[in-house]
Amino acid sequence: MSDRDSNSFVWFLAGLGVGAVVGTLYAPRPGNETREVLRSRAEEGKDYVRDRAREAREQASELIERGRDVVGRQKEQFRAAYEAGRQAYQEATTESGAPKNL
Repeated sequence: MSDRDSNSFVWFLAGLGVGAVVGTLYAPRPGNETREVLRSRAEEGKDYVRDRAREAREQASELIERGRDVVGRQKEQFRAAYEAGRQAYQEATTESGAPKNL
């Protein structure tokens, strides 16, 4: 990060802090009500994040399970194809009189 970018970021943070202070000073509610509103909003945000994390875990579990199912089916198809090829090779080699080497 260049000095210019870090300096801009510091000014952004300073402006954010000044905005928060000015917003609190000119708030239409008394301090205790404002703190209560902020506390309840923070609690709502925490609940929202917790719910989203739970949903993300559930979706990830579903995707993992679907992936395992797909891999299992592919594995079975590969085995069946391998066995069919092996069988065909054995039949072809026994018909031509060549010795079996499997």
